[in-house]
Amino acid sequence: METILNVNSISKVFGSITAVDRLSFSVHRGDVVGVLGPNGSGKTTTLSIILSVINASSGDFSWFNGLKGEVANRRIGSLLEVPYFYPYLNLERNLMITALARGAGENDIPRVLDEVGLLKRSKSAFYTLSLGMKQRLAIASTLIGDPEVLVLDEPTNGLDPEGIAEVRDIIKNQALKGKTIIMASHILDEVEKVCPNVIILKKGKCIASGKVAELLSEKQVVLIESDDIEILTIQLGQNSNCKLLGRENGKLLVELKDNYSPSALNNWLFSCGISVNRLEPRHRTLESQFLELVGKPENI
Repeated sequence: METILNVNSISKVFGSITAVDRLSFSVHRGDVVGVLGPNGSGKTTTLSIILSVINASSGDFSWFNGLKGEVANRRIGSLLEVPYFYPYLNLERNLMITALARGAGENDIPRVLDEVGLLKRSKSAFYTLSLGMKQRLAIASTLIGDPEVLVLDEPTNGLDPEGIAEVRDIIKNQALKGKTIIMASHILDEVEKVCPNVIILKKGKCIASGKVAELLSEKQVVLIESDDIEILTIQLGQNSNCKLLGRENGKLLVELKDNYSPSALNNWLFSCGISVNRLEPRHRTLESQFLELVGKPENI
């Protein structure tokens, strides 16, 4: 499988702050990779380095078997910060400026507007767009010139559920066309729906990476409801076969060790004199795995 991006032990230091700490990973052609992490974990700094916006303090990276900088970026569509559009120019003219900057032809503009569902608004002034439409136009600007790779930093940030769904569908459609996509986001549910692969960062370090399905398949999780949640919490803390992951709407999410079934847990609770109103097996979510890895076990 062809390696599109190779990152080798990059670090970035800002004064006394190490934003990225000896980070290494690779991305192959056609991969859709989600970069996850809490605020300050190094997501945007990492994307800035691989797009040559800032220089790494140490380490190295390369695109397409040895390229970097402007030569590589001509083959990459990126959305690192909210791009500037002229409020009183229409969508077509705004993208014309982007096309000129990227060395692409104006004939590509109708195609990218169509791909993000804005072709009918091509003559509308930018200021008339909703927030979701503005974000879709931003993604359209990354598609100019039909790049092989898309690098997107928080593409659904600030959008309502409808806007998030629209952007999600655009990214999925680009993935179906075979594009390699690297997407940083704090919206874990969206990453789980869009990205088969993830890299989880904490304090600039990679603490987990791989296929989402593999990260989530290791343990069984159950949702437990009881009239006395505090006593239930204390009792579960005495069972070495259980690990409390957090709470969800007043119920407990509990991870079970291998070979310890929900029915075995229910029988054990009954033997302890604790009745439960609900004990329901749950598929482990990327959110529960993420919160466990970054050390936020209290509330989900």
